[in-house]
Parts: sequence; C-alpha cells; structure tokens
Amino acid sequence: MKKRFSTAAFFLLCLLGGLGLSAVSGMPAATAAGQYTLTGRIVQVSDGDTVNILVARQTHRVRLASIDAPETSHGSSRPGQPFGEASRKNLAEHVAGQTLTLICFEKDHYGRDVCDIPVGDTTANLLQVKSGMAWANQQGHGKYLRDRSLVELEKQAKAARTGLWSESRPVAPWVWRNQCWQKHQCE
Repeated sequence: MKKRFSTAAFFLLCLLGGLGLSAVSGMPAATAAGQYTLTGRIVQVSDGDTVNILVARQTHRVRLASIDAPETSHGSSRPGQPFGEASRKNLAEHVAGQTLTLICFEKDHYGRDVCDIPVGDTTANLLQVKSGMAWANQQGHGKYLRDRSLVELEKQAKAARTGLWSESRPVAPWVWRNQCWQKHQCE
C-alpha cells in the first residue's frame, strides 16, 4: 500500500531532509541511492578516520568511507602505529568543532555510520589520503573503497614521501590490527 503525502507534508519532509533529519527527530535524512545525510557539529576526532558528530542532541560515531588511517594507541595491549596521532590531528584541523553535512552510505558492523565528510570543495577523506595520513582502504581487495580516485592520490603521496610514506616500510592499518593486535607480533 503506497502512502501519499500532502504538499505541506512533502515540503516538511524536504525541509527536514535539508537539515539532515527525517520526520523522526534526530534520524538521518534519506538521499538518492540509499545514501543519507547527517548534519551536525563534529564534537570529537577519535583518530584519523573516526569522528563523533552531534545531530539533534544525539551523538553518531562516524567512520570515514574509503580510507583507513594509522591506528592510535588503545592501551598497552593495542599499541598505536607511527603517524597515528599525527593523522588524528590532521583530521581534527579540517573538521573539529565544525557544523557539517556528511554523506553516508551504511552502518558498519560496529554500528558506525560510514560517510564522506565534505570540507569546502573536497572531502576530509581525500585530504587524509592526499596528505599521507591515511591509506585508500584496499582491505579485502578494495571492498571498502567507494572512491577509487583515492588510489591515485595514495600513489602520489607515496611517490612524494608525504606523511606516513616518509617511513621506510609503513604497515597498513588492516595488517597492523591483525599482526599486532590479534597475533601480538608488533614491529
């Protein structure tokens, strides 16, 4: 059974969608092709690929799409990687405290919203890779890579030895999590 909306109801839904909310307060607004937006203030930058955004008094944990940044320390059993803190600070310079509209695609298996974070005429995702503070996420043969242009930006950062690429043998975060955190074989 299809629901029909009055012109006023349709206008209200569009207005709420523009604010990043659905008709249910605090819920993400739907966009084309299953995407949705979250509009709010970035209240925490946890690491180089994870932020918290406050939307209508509700905090959403957000994982930046298409990238994987060096891990920050999570106690003695889960040490951080070189450039983990530098990556977090770099992301914070671009987004911390700002009110932004994120373009989201899905929730991951941790319940985080997976999103692009538009910043000016680019994205924080792209800026992290371009500045050598994150990898284009090619874990699982690229199944998490939505923006394939990041692969070329990673190659350029690597060639220029920018950021983490100044290290002689940087370890991808997905390898680090397995080797170091799971198998306790940290380099």
